[in-house]
Amino acid sequence: FGLEPGFLKSKILLNLDSEDDGQIFIGCAGGVDTQAWLPFDKLESPDQYKAFKIMVSGLLGGHSGDDIEKNRGNANKILNRFLWENMGNLDIKINNFDGGNLRNAIAREAFAIILIPGDLSATLVEKLADYEKDIKGEFHISEPNLKMEATEAEDVDFVIDDDSARELLNAVYACPHGVMAMSQDIKDFVETSTNLASIKFLEDEILITTSQRSSIESAKEDIKNMVESVFKLAGGRVKSSEGYPGWKPNAGSKIVAQTAETYERLFGTKAEVLAIHAGLECGLIGHKYPEMDMTSYGPTIKGAHSPDERIEIETVNKFWLMTLDILKNIPAE
Repeated sequence: FGLEPGFLKSKILLNLDSEDDGQIFIGCAGGVDTQAWLPFDKLESPDQYKAFKIMVSGLLGGHSGDDIEKNRGNANKILNRFLWENMGNLDIKINNFDGGNLRNAIAREAFAIILIPGDLSATLVEKLADYEKDIKGEFHISEPNLKMEATEAEDVDFVIDDDSARELLNAVYACPHGVMAMSQDIKDFVETSTNLASIKFLEDEILITTSQRSSIESAKEDIKNMVESVFKLAGGRVKSSEGYPGWKPNAGSKIVAQTAETYERLFGTKAEVLAIHAGLECGLIGHKYPEMDMTSYGPTIKGAHSPDERIEIETVNKFWLMTLDILKNIPAE
């Protein structure tokens, strides 16, 4: 981020990039991506073993910021737990594990290609049915369409070595996912979270992608370090992105108070003052200008950053009138 300290002279920032009329933002999360590469050796598929595809599907998924507090299932965690619990008693050999796609989305689907002794095929189906029942009980409200199934797969020519398989399953089981802390300043606002986004098999290693968010910079670094340590313990190579800073809520902000007063005076209803567990420009700018008093608002936009992006026209005039009034009555320092 190239903005240099001292370039901006004002001490008040109106961020006009929010997307919901009637909402005034006072804080946001910063974020960082953490990736790990776990090595493995390829071994020939053992004789008298049968290949199966284990599939987790039907989950709601969602945005790893906005939806992380909704207790939705993570397909990677659900599938991994079954494999971890049964690796020994089913003598599971792993050929592939694939789950999730986007770094900022909760994994909706995941599958694994495994090999087990042929005479344990019926046992696999029974254990998966029992496990599915348990998981549906845990997510009976948030994931009504969760589904797990085992189907016979085509023969495969390799499996990964047992030590690497155990390192993978242990690391994914231990890797935190979900809400780590709620805000002490704003009721029902997620302060810190982490998302186990995707697992992908490459030629001779497994790539695991995670993302961490927090409105407090030190807490973001802490959860990033926690995730890093899990995969380093598993013998992985770990790298984190540069990331972007959060915007810690300032309950005493004068510009937020003025913005809220302006909305109520002009339109006769109170605006909702809240923070968002996703990134806003205020985080980046506030990191370089920590004394900047900031607020964020805007007209209603649907389908942002997609081909379906559209704006609710009647909110544009409200947004314009509100901005003019704020500028006319900007609080004196």
